[in-house]
Amino acid sequence: MRDLNRAIQRHLQARLQPHGVAPGAWYFLRVLWEEDGITQRDLARRVGMMEPTAVIALRGIEAGGWIHRVRSETDKRKVHIFLTEAGRDLREVLVPEAHQVNALATRGLSGDEARMLKALLRRARGNFPLQD
Repeated sequence: MRDLNRAIQRHLQARLQPHGVAPGAWYFLRVLWEEDGITQRDLARRVGMMEPTAVIALRGIEAGGWIHRVRSETDKRKVHIFLTEAGRDLREVLVPEAHQVNALATRGLSGDEARMLKALLRRARGNFPLQD
């Protein structure tokens, strides 16, 4: 599994790089495409990163023009992360790239085998807490 993960990460990075997106940014963007405006803390948790580390990564993503941060008016300790138009537009470009990497990873498997592999991997992942 480690070797497969490394190969997938390497191929994904190669496909993201021409678009100026670092692999770390990809994980944040994926979450935000599903739930724009979540708090920085929730975003860090979903990506599996400690919040101080996430803050550093988010600075780079913000500098890229893909997100902006808004402090909560009701709780000044909370910062919400929102996609910019450029960040939203990246979805149409990057998701197909990720699908191509997944297709490469399952090449040679039947449709049933690919579905079974994904189901088994989801079950195995479910054995660990979300924070890992």
